Amino acid sequence: MIILIIAGIWLGISAVGGRTIGSMSGVTTNNQDVLLPREAESVEAREELKKFTDVDSLPALLVIQDADAVKKAFGGRPTDGPPGTAFAKDLLDGVEVKGRPITDFYTADAAPHAFKATDDSGLTVIVPMSRSKLEAKDAEGDNSIAAAVDALRAAGEQFVPGAEVHVAGPAGFVADTGNAFAGIDGILLLVALGAVLVILLAVYRSILLPLLVLSSSVAGLSLAGWIVYQLAESGKIIINGQAQGILFILVVGAATDYALLLVARHREELTRTDSTWTALTRAWRACLEPIAASAGTVALAMLCLLAADLNSSRYLGPVGAIAVGSALLVSMTFLPALLLLGRWVFWPRIPRPAPAHASRTGTRAAEESHGLWGRIAGTVARHPRRTWLIAAGILALGAVFAPTLNAQGTTQSEIFLKQEDAVIGQRVLDEKYDLGASQPIEIIVPTAKAEQAATLARGIDGVEEVTVGDDVQDGRVVVDAAAVNPNDAQQVVADIREVVHPLAPGEVLVGGSEALRLDTSLTAERDLTVVIPLVLVVVLLVLTLLLRSVVAAVLLTLANILSFATTMGVAALVFDHLFEFPGADPTVPLLGFVFLVALGVDYSIFLMSRAREEVGVHGPIDGVRRALGSTGSVITSAGIVLAATFAALAVIPLLFLAQLAFIVAFGVLLDTLIVRTLLVPGLAMDIGRRTWWPSRLSRRPVAQQ
Repeated sequence: MIILIIAGIWLGISAVGGRTIGSMSGVTTNNQDVLLPREAESVEAREELKKFTDVDSLPALLVIQDADAVKKAFGGRPTDGPPGTAFAKDLLDGVEVKGRPITDFYTADAAPHAFKATDDSGLTVIVPMSRSKLEAKDAEGDNSIAAAVDALRAAGEQFVPGAEVHVAGPAGFVADTGNAFAGIDGILLLVALGAVLVILLAVYRSILLPLLVLSSSVAGLSLAGWIVYQLAESGKIIINGQAQGILFILVVGAATDYALLLVARHREELTRTDSTWTALTRAWRACLEPIAASAGTVALAMLCLLAADLNSSRYLGPVGAIAVGSALLVSMTFLPALLLLGRWVFWPRIPRPAPAHASRTGTRAAEESHGLWGRIAGTVARHPRRTWLIAAGILALGAVFAPTLNAQGTTQSEIFLKQEDAVIGQRVLDEKYDLGASQPIEIIVPTAKAEQAATLARGIDGVEEVTVGDDVQDGRVVVDAAAVNPNDAQQVVADIREVVHPLAPGEVLVGGSEALRLDTSLTAERDLTVVIPLVLVVVLLVLTLLLRSVVAAVLLTLANILSFATTMGVAALVFDHLFEFPGADPTVPLLGFVFLVALGVDYSIFLMSRAREEVGVHGPIDGVRRALGSTGSVITSAGIVLAATFAALAVIPLLFLAQLAFIVAFGVLLDTLIVRTLLVPGLAMDIGRRTWWPSRLSRRPVAQQ
């Protein structure tokens, strides 16, 4: 009966919550200005700029690169004035977006305009689209940005068949970003679940058991997805495509990890009793504390992100906590109910109680009983100091390169891993067209100080052109400054702010897209210094309470800090030299730290929780050896599963997710194979009974068995 009740509840949750998974993209936003705090200068500047310009504008640039297109469109006539406007209107006449004329999506009182490349090799049409009109949800809950971009591209291809056609500009980049995230609730889930299934089949060598574990993970995902969807739809949290992908991966990875631990302990207990209920009860009780501690550590660490100012990081906190909480709940309720179906779920390797005469004792027998991991544990026990010193040396070598990681952000064109259409179109525009400063640095300044601000801006290294606007609003005007090199634009923004702010303290604002990038970097740096200490305190407290030992908690925390530094050092080498990435998102170090410290310490929790049981019986050295041997296989499997699920993020062709996927996957494997296997056990054995201070284990001598 209990199986039916619990299964019925979770099937109902899956039925209701599963529908929200496919609709999650409808409540996400990827607008960078929404992700910054309101008090950021670039955000304040954007609000003031609404008085001067139509910030609702989301123009699309239709690039048709073909000399015949220029002849067909203009016949040698200039593109300035009426000819360019007339041609653009003719080209777009009849173009529809989801059954509506494209003109329905124009900004008020605006018309498209066409102009030629400087070498007459092609033409470009500026289409004045409205962001609010394009982003308005249709009957299916979708916006029209991607549809509008596709319609414009089709119109260009129809005008001159065979021509090189691209849609660039803000609308093109937004559409390509949306298309990149479109695979999150499809291919990402399929890849993650497929990878987990393959690993579980190899671990369990069973047909049914992996399917039960995956069913449990999917049920947990349905619950987490439903909760996050409701919070986002009601406006209580803001989520972007990155948070959506991390939600899916974290639930699947964590739920599978917890399942591996529970199933392994259940299998072990099935070899000691004939009763499935008794075996599961023992396993459930033994696993509850370490699994709950693991989930609590990750959830609390994620909630530390609420202290971040960057909204993309702050709201990832509750999303991650919900994901881990759902994984914990489903792993300790639904999965146990499924395991009560009987020991036959392990078929064809059905565990049965071992004959009484088959039990063996002694160190060598214990090593042999756990195979490879028993032998590894024996080697560590024989040379604990040498083991941890070598492991620490390897980690320190990689950590040396951590400060070289370039995490100052990237340009809009550099966020894609593939050559998206908007990126190619923008390259053509940069090479073939004289557009001037398409993304100027915008200085809002009192009218009386405008010329002085312009003079100061011209004196900044890296500034190419400065113009003073003639539109006066509330006694202020806009001064536009263009950076010579886009790669130096953030530094130019910082330099301009330094010289113009004193002109009228509190009244001068420096905004624009490059100011937005700078504020994102500055906010991310601030979040790094605030959140990391909070996470470390939380992890240290949880470990202390769980292990009843200050020394063990400090050792595990320091080991994971070293592991994180090593991961970032290796990432710096891989990103900057192997793949030659243009840079990393400013939030990558912070999110990498939170995930690696919280998730990485899980495996040490699993190990040291079991060690605490064994030390009480077998002593500080033999107890840790036995714990390492008995948990080695399941913890390694859990680490591989979590690494594989996070690696699945790389299927989304965005630089940020690919970098985060590498950092977490590599870091988790590093924690699993070196920190938990060599460093932590070696330290615990070398320090001996003092590892467990101030608990009773640090004082009570135990007879070696």
